[in-house]
Amino acid sequence: MSSRIIIVISLAAVAILAGIFWFMRPAPPPKPAPNPPINISDGDLPDICRKMTFEGVDTIVCEVDLRTHRIDLARAGTDGDPYGSLKAFVMSRLQETRPILAMNAGMYEEDLSAVGLYVENGKTISELQVGDGEGNFFLKPNGVFFVEKNGTPGVLETAAFAAAAPDVRIATQSGPMLVINGQVHPRFEPNGTSRLIRNGVGVRDANTVVLAITIEPVSLGSFARLFKDGLGCANALFLDGTISALANDRKTLIGGTDPVGPIIAVFGKK
Repeated sequence: MSSRIIIVISLAAVAILAGIFWFMRPAPPPKPAPNPPINISDGDLPDICRKMTFEGVDTIVCEVDLRTHRIDLARAGTDGDPYGSLKAFVMSRLQETRPILAMNAGMYEEDLSAVGLYVENGKTISELQVGDGEGNFFLKPNGVFFVEKNGTPGVLETAAFAAAAPDVRIATQSGPMLVINGQVHPRFEPNGTSRLIRNGVGVRDANTVVLAITIEPVSLGSFARLFKDGLGCANALFLDGTISALANDRKTLIGGTDPVGPIIAVFGKK
């Protein structure tokens, strides 16, 4: 047999084997389905909330005037069991005054207890966390959102909060800070590649707390500029990403598929 025939046969055999391996290769994993767009009608929004577009990202902004509204924190029912979702919290109040809106209020442990400081109705449930660790909570400086017993709201970096020791009615610690004394968090990229649905809280003045949750994924840098430049908050705090959720007095508008720990609830004053 000539060498030319041997070469031809060898090439044919290689081609056949390659074809066999091609057809026997494992199927690639299916691509995850894209997140469906979030559609919220103006009629679903509480009257203190509005849609806003900042740097091309659609956001729900809720401006809470503490002269006419009250902000509470909640995590568990009277039985001690965590609500676990905004829907469960709202449903638990069907026979009581319902919140105008509810939003997740910070990060949580596996048992849905708060990471770091959590004060509800003047009672400290968990202590201020000043240590180091991994994850957004520990992207220092982190901070605390609070309302004092005299009604004054605030967002302070953790060390400043510890030094000031305000007499608070409610407080929730989270991280990182978004805006610190009018400056964006120093470790943020201007527009990083991590894009998530995010929510946060800022204080505009002695009477106004601003809550915001994006409808589209956003970077931390852009989200911080929303509070600083778009909403006029000198201090603002990141509450969470991915699990971020918002509900009105009837249903969940954003999120709701992931559990929540601490919950911010806004009520109208009688």
